[in-house]
Amino acid sequence: MARPFRDQIEDSILDRAAALFARRGYAKTSVQEVADAVGLSKAGLLHHFPSKEALHQAVLGQAEALGRRVLDQVGDLPHGPARDRHVLEFLLDLALAHPGLVALLLAPLTQGEQEAAIAEVDAAGAAALEAFGVDPAAPPSERAIRVVGSLTALAVLTLAAHAQDQTTAWRPFIVATCFDALGHRRPGADLPVTDQVEA
Repeated sequence: MARPFRDQIEDSILDRAAALFARRGYAKTSVQEVADAVGLSKAGLLHHFPSKEALHQAVLGQAEALGRRVLDQVGDLPHGPARDRHVLEFLLDLALAHPGLVALLLAPLTQGEQEAAIAEVDAAGAAALEAFGVDPAAPPSERAIRVVGSLTALAVLTLAAHAQDQTTAWRPFIVATCFDALGHRRPGADLPVTDQVEA
């Protein structure tokens, strides 16, 4: 099997597994359920990932790798609105490509998961905060709260766009909403929605 095709299959497996881990939890998700979700036999899935633990570690590794990609993309840019917009657009594209991973990142917040589940996704969350110039270990600040609000909106809206099969149509609105949440004003942001459309 050609490596690019194998990578594509494994990305799909990881995203579906992440979605199942988010919905059912790691302990309650079986290898067979993941195999069924991606249209493989259990043996076929185990050919890619030899155990449920290996699959789980690969999902967490992917989240961490994507977090590093964000930091690599913006590391040289000065902090400010231009960098914030670049980070938002990059994160949105990642989120649209990996909805299962987004659901997994949101699970501790939406399902009241225990601290262990939160620790599993800390690396990806910390990278996102750092991309916006927020130190994850620092005390809460207005900026930190705005960034967390923006990231949460991005995650929720991305999942809603997937559910409505509107990822392309909603993309500019998601960026605008998250940019506003960061405290940046867009031209015409004070106008009523009907005036913005007509302008």
